[in-house]
Amino acid sequence: MSEITTRIDGVAGRITLTRPKALNALSYDMAMAIEQALIDWQDDDRVALVILEAEGEKAFCAGGDVAELYQRGKAGDYDYARTFWRDEYRMNAKVATYAKPVVSFLHGFVMGGGVGIGCHVAHRVVCESAKIAMPECAIGLVPDVGGSLLLSRAPGRLGEFMGLTGHRMGPGDAIHCGFADHFVPADAWDALKAALCRDGDPGVVAKAAEAAPEAPLAGADWVEDCFSGDVAQALNCVTDDRAAQALRAGSPLSMACTLALVRRMRDEQPSVPEALELEYRFTARSMERGDFLEGVRAALIDKDRTPTWKHAPGAVSDEEVAAMLAPLGEDRLKWEEWA
Repeated sequence: MSEITTRIDGVAGRITLTRPKALNALSYDMAMAIEQALIDWQDDDRVALVILEAEGEKAFCAGGDVAELYQRGKAGDYDYARTFWRDEYRMNAKVATYAKPVVSFLHGFVMGGGVGIGCHVAHRVVCESAKIAMPECAIGLVPDVGGSLLLSRAPGRLGEFMGLTGHRMGPGDAIHCGFADHFVPADAWDALKAALCRDGDPGVVAKAAEAAPEAPLAGADWVEDCFSGDVAQALNCVTDDRAAQALRAGSPLSMACTLALVRRMRDEQPSVPEALELEYRFTARSMERGDFLEGVRAALIDKDRTPTWKHAPGAVSDEEVAAMLAPLGEDRLKWEEWA
């Protein structure tokens, strides 16, 4: 069975992830198929807008398919992962800067790579089942695919909180934190998609939207105090058991670099392509100098949930963070690759 389908339906280009048994985890071929569809349709007058959607009830896209990255990396092939991330990020940049309107329908798990596909577009629809998160610190990465930029735009210190803990946002919180725009109940999605395909007018999305569900994070005043400093401060402050457990379990290097990234994004407010270039500085180094291989092993391969990180909690120096986020020189992501 195909992992993805792309087709023209009425006046809409439809990109459908069709890998539900794997929670629509994004493979390299899927990422490249999305990019190719966008290239094919950008000058096609038959296509007025693009719809991003996924089959299955459980997930829009639960993240990137990292199993092959792990196997290649364990064998000493770090370039494969760098190629994967470089090309995926180029696709993310195309989605974010596409000249035609893009509407994403986000249901179930929307994590990591799913955020990179569906959360940078102009019209982001969530339903009752949406669970959106950036849980990369748990596997030795940082929130990437432009996720650190989205986190930086969340109110107050919610970006730091979600980036460090991988907190799952329901539909109300996703809208409150800027990862989604409109709440439309799932049973109204087929009619909304039909209208988009028929008329090519993204304005019908706002007309179909209903009041968003409650956003619990809007009242989480403790986040501001607990996540204004470093990871140690957060651990000493939080009383939420799930957040505390995530802070203890994540890669110390990844969490320290995540704080640096989110705060730099907040200060500089780069474009999505510029944010991707900054994130790539970490991911390009994450196998050789970071915790990615050990994080994937513990979470997804052996599933023992007991990673041995390179650093003890609180033992990451500012110099080590700076080294992970330093410019890559000729190995950087290059603007011409995204043109």
